[in-house]
Amino acid sequence: MRELHNIYDCPCGREHVSNLELVTGNGVIRRVPELLEKHGIKKPYIVADKNTYAAAAKELAEILTDAGVPYVLYVFDKDVIKPEEESVGSIVLHFDLSCDGVIGVGSGVINDCCKVFSACGHYTYMSIATAPSVDGYASYSSSMDVDGLKSTVPSKVPDVIVGDVDILKNAPIDMLKSGLGDMVAKYIGLLEWKLSHIINDEYFCQYIYDMMQEALETCVNNAPGLLARDDGAVKTVFEGLVLAGMGMTYAQNTRPASGGEHYFSHIWDMRGLEYGTTTGMHGTQASIGTILSAGLYEELIKIRPDREKALAYAASFDKEAWFKKLTALVGKGAKSMIRNEEVDGKYDLEKHAKRLDIILEKWDELRKVIEELPKKEEMIALMRSVEAPVHPTEIGIESDLGEVFMATKDVKDKYVLARLAWDLGVIDELAETLK
Repeated sequence: MRELHNIYDCPCGREHVSNLELVTGNGVIRRVPELLEKHGIKKPYIVADKNTYAAAAKELAEILTDAGVPYVLYVFDKDVIKPEEESVGSIVLHFDLSCDGVIGVGSGVINDCCKVFSACGHYTYMSIATAPSVDGYASYSSSMDVDGLKSTVPSKVPDVIVGDVDILKNAPIDMLKSGLGDMVAKYIGLLEWKLSHIINDEYFCQYIYDMMQEALETCVNNAPGLLARDDGAVKTVFEGLVLAGMGMTYAQNTRPASGGEHYFSHIWDMRGLEYGTTTGMHGTQASIGTILSAGLYEELIKIRPDREKALAYAASFDKEAWFKKLTALVGKGAKSMIRNEEVDGKYDLEKHAKRLDIILEKWDELRKVIEELPKKEEMIALMRSVEAPVHPTEIGIESDLGEVFMATKDVKDKYVLARLAWDLGVIDELAETLK
């Protein structure tokens, strides 16, 4: 894996700085006492859930006791922990003021909630990873449910991440598959970062892009070893996920790690919150969104852009009617999405016309970038090689895929495939190809 270090003279014009210490390998959980001393933590507050307590927190507590390190342990008493205000509140209410640092034992939700808590309290934070399942370990932000909307909340980059391969490789196999899925999603995220740079002159960093491409290809090459729980494959995927988080931290946005493919997942999650519909693991949903997006991009480049068609479509677009559909699709989370439009102005006709001019002028360049994307069938074959789901129905999701795709343009202020399709006046046509 590429070595993590601070970059003060990047050609992109920004400094990329992080104090993260990544410790990976077999048995490295036993190094926690020395790491606590190194980072000045004398009495950690340990947060876990029932599953991660059994996976790692119990062993960690024994290690700290043997080393004479005092600690406070809070284990959630729920079977399912959600990334929301109540979970962060529980962490706050069980905190002991004698503690001077935080250790989160877990992957997605535990880590995200502990990062928020640590940021608010300005505490040194150590993450003990229990599964190579998500890319949020090292990110500058946390993915949280806020007022029904899946939101990116600024939080704390861990000071230390401990990835003990002996723990990671024994995570449920679906979590290993989810981690690979979250990495495969970078194909779309990185593509759309380039597209938005061309169309909107959005900030872009070639160093971060190359770092992510390198991590992605390494993970893909090691995918076959996941089913066998091979140490090297598990370590590689985990380190790739950490690099993805670092990419977001370096860029100070989520572009290096996610795009419209993640918004399929966000919509399904919002529907789950509102209507109790079935949802899957984050990385699994993201990889399915990636496969759907790859197919849509293949359809998009078959279409010849037409200025008059695009302008007419935008002029006839009934924003209020669409917002009603959006509200029916995701429920209360739509309120925040609709409010965001007041700032985004993506449906503003004057802004649309300017974007369209650039899209038409640079269509050949955009098309070449899109053609670099692996084919949908190649992505399906990759995920099938680890026996992972490749379609929403395989994980119990039955939503209208066309509507979900159209809603991805409204999730956040990020230029993604659905926005490009809307700008070209072909979003309805693309939505109809989804089955």
